[in-house]
Amino acid sequence: MQTDPVSRFRRFARAVTAEVGALDSSFLGRGRPLGAARVLNAIGQGRADVAEIRAYLGLDSGLMSRLLRGLEEEGLVVTRPDPGDARRRIVSLTDAGQTEFAAYERLSDERAEALLSRHADQDALLAAMDRVASALLREKIEMREVDPRAPEAVHCLQAYYGELARRFPQGFEVSLSRDPEAGAMVRPRGSFIVAFSDGLPIGCVGLKGTGADYSEIKRLWVSPAARGLGLAHQLMARIEAIARELFITVLRLDTNSALPEAVALYRRAGLREIDRFNDDPYPDHFFEKRL
Repeated sequence: MQTDPVSRFRRFARAVTAEVGALDSSFLGRGRPLGAARVLNAIGQGRADVAEIRAYLGLDSGLMSRLLRGLEEEGLVVTRPDPGDARRRIVSLTDAGQTEFAAYERLSDERAEALLSRHADQDALLAAMDRVASALLREKIEMREVDPRAPEAVHCLQAYYGELARRFPQGFEVSLSRDPEAGAMVRPRGSFIVAFSDGLPIGCVGLKGTGADYSEIKRLWVSPAARGLGLAHQLMARIEAIARELFITVLRLDTNSALPEAVALYRRAGLREIDRFNDDPYPDHFFEKRL
């Protein structure tokens, strides 16, 4: 009976390999293996630089060249030197390639929908998938500076507010808090960072200009799918680096004792506890760090 962690992981790997058709010589019945289909998909999703595609898929240069050559021979892609830098190559889909990309998209969506439909709790299944994917893609998490009103930012903030409402004994109502003004979280006054795992927003943090002699770190949140990966620490380091770029010398933040992991994080990050500095009804811990 194989119930130890390694055996369970290997069982999972076998299940995923079979489900995605990794060993099929004709992935989704389109006449080419998964590797070539993934290259076609990356191009169809908007990636054009050959080196970027190779890095994204984790392919060595030899395999990447063979896969591209095969797609070229099928008349699905065209590769040419980058007009701005002859050392780089860019690739695009032909009309036939666009048709094939669309066919893969339709078949892949149908396969995903079929698998999800067989499970009684789709949300639980998707949450588990997100968690595994975030762990596997840990080294490829990307942080981008975005407008706090952008859809990705709003997604993170709504999830954050919802979690506070569940965890605070008194609930949480955004209108009663010192909700950051969007204009104070964009340069040159501040910044808003969203962390992405292969396109999925999995965390955020804001830097709010206050007009006083300090700025505030606000809305630090990490998705349950990405917890345990050190992402909160990375987000804190990134927003502190941006504060230095903006010549901010004092950072402050507040939090609630219902979030003990946040309190511990801020102490580890070198912030010291100070007296209350605002009239927000929710926080009971206040921190400061001089840069």
